[in-house]
Amino acid sequence: MTMIGWAQIALVLLLVTATAMPLGAAMANIAEGRWRLPGEGALYRAAGIDPARGMGWRGYVLAMLAVNLAGFLLLYALLRLQGVLPFNPQGLDGLSPWLAFNTAISFVTNTNWQAYSGEAAMSYLSQMAGLAVQNFLSAATGIALAFAVIRAFARGSTSDLGNFWVDLTRVTVLLLLPLSIVFALMLVADGVPQNLAGYVTANTLEGGTQTIPMGPAALQIAIKQLGTNGGGFFGVNSAHPFENPTPWTNFWQSWAIIALPMGLALSFGRMVGDRRQGWAILAVMMLFVVAGTWATYAAEAGGNPLHLAQGVARGLGNMEGKEVRFGTSASALWAAITTGASNGSVNAMHDSFTPLGGLVPLFLIQLGEVLPGGVGSGLYGMLVFVLLAVFVAGLMVGRTPEYLGKKVQAREVKLAMLAVLIVPLCILGFTAVAAVLPMALSSVQDAGPHGLTELLYAYSSAAGNNGSAFGGLTADTPWLNTTLGIAMLLGRFAIIVPVLAMAGSIAAKPRLPASGGSFPTHGPLFVGLLTGVILILGGLQFLPSLFLGPIAEHFAMLAGQSF
Repeated sequence: MTMIGWAQIALVLLLVTATAMPLGAAMANIAEGRWRLPGEGALYRAAGIDPARGMGWRGYVLAMLAVNLAGFLLLYALLRLQGVLPFNPQGLDGLSPWLAFNTAISFVTNTNWQAYSGEAAMSYLSQMAGLAVQNFLSAATGIALAFAVIRAFARGSTSDLGNFWVDLTRVTVLLLLPLSIVFALMLVADGVPQNLAGYVTANTLEGGTQTIPMGPAALQIAIKQLGTNGGGFFGVNSAHPFENPTPWTNFWQSWAIIALPMGLALSFGRMVGDRRQGWAILAVMMLFVVAGTWATYAAEAGGNPLHLAQGVARGLGNMEGKEVRFGTSASALWAAITTGASNGSVNAMHDSFTPLGGLVPLFLIQLGEVLPGGVGSGLYGMLVFVLLAVFVAGLMVGRTPEYLGKKVQAREVKLAMLAVLIVPLCILGFTAVAAVLPMALSSVQDAGPHGLTELLYAYSSAAGNNGSAFGGLTADTPWLNTTLGIAMLLGRFAIIVPVLAMAGSIAAKPRLPASGGSFPTHGPLFVGLLTGVILILGGLQFLPSLFLGPIAEHFAMLAGQSF
């Protein structure tokens, strides 16, 4: 590790913290209706929507499911029919039923798992009207759901969590679209393509030819990062020189990945009337980002002892699978923030990390995608852990637990535990079956613990709605396309339903003033308690599988064996 490397990391995180305040204020203004679209009343009347009509948690869930179901069906049809649709200069065929199902589920759930290579499988129309549209909608859905959950804590004795259609519209038009346009222009200025030109054939110095892909990449890259989607326009994602050509594009994309999730934490503090609550949540998120970055950076900067014994890469760290223009520090930061957030982009191949370097991104996904998590999903996922931490504190001091003046009772704790247990069930259940099923094992590239990590990472990424790939796994098979798609669905919607049911129960309770015996939830003690609850509930259940995978591989590497 070097001082220059840490300076690069610190600069990104300082910028994230500084911009969290104005972004948090902007999102709070949108949620509370202080920022509105010009002429939006006419728009709602044309759509048959009454913006003044609030929704209970069931109505909010049904509206959210309806728009996502429509998005899935339209995207599936577009992917299957892209071969006969326009804006397809390369004449690419439609996707197979299995791959179209997996891809449509992936983008609707904000996962963006990609069992295909974009430049070889997707037409420009599919990228623009299909994948990019879902990048906006899935991100806006997450933020809208976060608004609903925040209102449950900010309001007292009500069933009104807001209007989903209004929230979705305002978030998309007032927040995501303007930010994406500005960010896309910044990327274009630094060399990222945004065109409808056909692919270019170039003659190489060796006398051969090379096909150089083109396309409307910049805007999709902008929303993939700002919306914590992560799906790459090109196959190797943000390691591609057209998606991420310079250290500056890498810097700004690193910021974009966690800027909105961090800002939402401060929106929470503003909306509940106590900004210290938002800073406490942001502190926990930032603590895990820094710790994950440090652990990954240390492992990668230390290098592979098998190479060091041969005098290879001494002083450079482990550069296998990394872009020279980014190095180990920027690659370590990217790996930590994309897996701590629900963002599947990669600027280095995790499959080529050292075993402990690869363990950290995997573990951050398994902690529940709340550090800082996806836009919206990270905050409402974090609030689930907050309620559990408050419940634990109440047990320790012998008081009825409460949070922000709301009593936390059996119903809320049961729903919170249901939300927490869904992801481990998907990850460990599907991985256990795949580890003994020949049709799944045929997709695994490497033997031993590294092969197990390939499977474990794939299902962790799917169920955690992350979307990044460990590498090595041949994912475009009927079994993996189907089971990973099911894991994505459960990891998104089977969590949303109990979370909004919990929000509905919390909203109905009166908001009582704090008493002298109330447990403070804005100081260092609570930050430590919440950190411990996340590690225990989110982490210990995966420890046996991590010992069988990356930890076992680490000790094998020290003994001179590689996989």
